[in-house]
Amino acid sequence: MPEQPGGLTHFDAKGDAHMVDVSAKPVTERIATAECHISMTPQTLEIASEGRAKKGDVLSVARLAGIMGAKRTADLIPLCHPLPLSKVALDLSFDPDLPGVRIKATVKTTGRTGVEMEALTAASTAALTVYDMLKAVDRAMQIGGLRVILKDGGKSGRYSAT
Repeated sequence: MPEQPGGLTHFDAKGDAHMVDVSAKPVTERIATAECHISMTPQTLEIASEGRAKKGDVLSVARLAGIMGAKRTADLIPLCHPLPLSKVALDLSFDPDLPGVRIKATVKTTGRTGVEMEALTAASTAALTVYDMLKAVDRAMQIGGLRVILKDGGKSGRYSAT
């Protein structure tokens, strides 16, 4: 069935949602990086950065959650293809100027479709985990700035946020 006019590939010509057929696309190296942050009070940041959170090492647990989130993206986002991921890396850092935690997730695969959704899922899952681990002391934390900052590979080539 032909693609919906305007380039919305998850809708067919009738406007029905469908999973995109990627079988004719070439297998290429794919990479995507997404970022976000979670802001909190300076006191909450101090608790997390000093390792005094009751649930444990906030950044280590959030890093693992982000990796797990990337691997489960196709289970969460209805039209995503399940992909064999070759790398999921998360960089989490305390930022006293925010104050809060900055999160960057990079995902790689060799396949027929990109990994932007996996990178976004990894970053957001890590941020949600930070919230979960610190909510007992700061329910007003805010997650923001979720975006793809790098995508490379495939027909559309390279995208880099400015």
